[in-house]
Amino acid sequence: MAFELPNLPYAHDALEPHIDARTMEIHHGKHHAGYTSKLNAAIEGTSMEGQSIEDICKNVGDNAAVRNNGGGYYNHCLFWEVMSPNGGGTPSGDLGDAINATFGSFDGFKDAFAKAAATRFGSGWAWLCVKDGGLEVCSTANQDNPLMSGVGCEGHPIL
Repeated sequence: MAFELPNLPYAHDALEPHIDARTMEIHHGKHHAGYTSKLNAAIEGTSMEGQSIEDICKNVGDNAAVRNNGGGYYNHCLFWEVMSPNGGGTPSGDLGDAINATFGSFDGFKDAFAKAAATRFGSGWAWLCVKDGGLEVCSTANQDNPLMSGVGCEGHPIL
């Protein structure tokens, strides 16, 4: 079964003024669509065809086409899901408690996340991951993600 470009869970203009509609159209309709089609082409006829994107990322090895496009596909799927036109604010419940325990406060988390993003040389991603029962902020280069081994950032990404 081939991967498909997921629909956005909101309208292209729903995140304005933070992200404008044209940026969303390009990023979703061109970039993410490109990762999707190139991932499908890279895994067609291989043992990876039919695997989940998480399993592909965990076992990608040194296949550059799958690593770049599989990572781009997974990263963008999560990216669209964690943003919301009605989101924002200080987390509560278990997540809020875990953030406070790990970073001292939500502001402490925001500082750590911003630093991970700002100190990544070139392009890449900042992440909030669940690791060993706790939280960790880290970053990866290009389209790598914490599911991939050897990227210096491991865990299950939640942001």
